[in-house]
Amino acid sequence: MTAAGNDVAGSTSKPVVVAIDGPAGSGKSSVSRATARALGFDYLDTGASYRALSWDLLDRGIDAAEVDRVIEELERFDFRIGTDPDDYYVRVGSTDVTDAIREPRVTAVVSLVARIPEVRRGLNERFRAIMAGTPKPGIVAEGRDITTVVAPDAPVRILLTASEEARMGRRSKELTSETAAAVGEALRTRDEADSRVVDFMNAADGVTTVDSTELDFDQTVEAVVEVVAQTTRISHGG
Repeated sequence: MTAAGNDVAGSTSKPVVVAIDGPAGSGKSSVSRATARALGFDYLDTGASYRALSWDLLDRGIDAAEVDRVIEELERFDFRIGTDPDDYYVRVGSTDVTDAIREPRVTAVVSLVARIPEVRRGLNERFRAIMAGTPKPGIVAEGRDITTVVAPDAPVRILLTASEEARMGRRSKELTSETAAAVGEALRTRDEADSRVVDFMNAADGVTTVDSTELDFDQTVEAVVEVVAQTTRISHGG
């Protein structure tokens, strides 16, 4: 299994890791990416790796419910993720799957893949390597169990949340071809499936909660940047 975000080794100083988790529809991907841009940090979307593996399984005709086959595929899984917030991409081999991994067929199986312990351990090792190897002053990493398992010692750990109504509204705006009822059901199903793997609705000790229910996008980014600034004394722009 090979993976990389940046091939340039980091400096001798340890990069600042900002770990962000949150339920589906909380905006953690877009907010994390904008936060990285504002701070001059790299950006890591860990969920994209699970989606990329799911896409690869579908492309090869492998049933995601066949755990042994999935683990076998993981060993040969060749993927790359862009960590520059202005040059984000996901590739499996030579195929750009940045958009394809968001397709409904991938969403339908990603929870099956993500709940396999061997998959989580294998990908978590890759995430830690990418975070440690960033050449920038820091990296914003977002995704499931990032604050508790992947990077429990990160100096900044944030749970980004919002009410179910707010999350449904935001997801409906993104998926204009879907009805509100379908979006709501998909969101609840995703939350239920993911909750079997990790508790992402309640902040663990040392994790700061940012509730964006009453905030717009820019205000949410500002709130997250402020948490980073208060915790690390890093100013806006790095």
